[in-house]
Amino acid sequence: MQMVSSDNPKGTGAAGEGEPWTEPDMAPEGYDEKKLKLYHYKLLNRLAKKGQTVLVGSSLMEFFPIHELQQSLGQRYCIYNRGIAGYVTEELLASMETCIYELEPSTIFINIGTNDISAPDYTLEKLIAGYDEILTRIASRLPDCRVYVMAYYPVNAKDDFPFVSKAQMEEIFQRRTNEAIREANQALEQLAARHGYAYIDVNEGLTDEEGNLKKEYAIDGIHMFPSGYAVILHNMMKYLA
Repeated sequence: MQMVSSDNPKGTGAAGEGEPWTEPDMAPEGYDEKKLKLYHYKLLNRLAKKGQTVLVGSSLMEFFPIHELQQSLGQRYCIYNRGIAGYVTEELLASMETCIYELEPSTIFINIGTNDISAPDYTLEKLIAGYDEILTRIASRLPDCRVYVMAYYPVNAKDDFPFVSKAQMEEIFQRRTNEAIREANQALEQLAARHGYAYIDVNEGLTDEEGNLKKEYAIDGIHMFPSGYAVILHNMMKYLA
């Protein structure tokens, strides 16, 4: 009997050894970038090794070049990146079957919620309520899974960046401030503790003397070049062991 998921109402079966390949019946209609990525992940999940490490979240997770950065490590880890740019907590809640459960992970790193902070109707209470539901569902479906709730990364609203104008980012930075991020991180730390999960701050080395994301790491004041993610991976290593 096939399981029905919230992000795949028709359900799909996994292809076993010797079984013919059939694509899951959830191809997106039209061009919706988020749905297309979710569909792509669902196809990849059928090839993935179960019981490994999964990264989930929004663009700050999707753009983490974990496979390239691992090339310099003495030890390679089996890590699947299931981040989707633009995602808010509500969207991750609707796609947990594909982004998490189908992989049956032993370890999950989560970075979701910064797009919630950027939204005009943002409240900390709403963010934490959505995040709380994510952790509650993981605990129910994957009770033995290690879960790391990642601190949100700092931003840089003061500098100019060559790839984007400050005017383009002005509206986002009205809400996504380092002060709002610190407040949210404090709430996340308490939330993780209530669930018995680890809250991890892997931001050491990312900030300048004023607490902003270092300009040399920033593409637009929010997203990072691989050099910034190299710092993050270095700080994450003790949790990957």
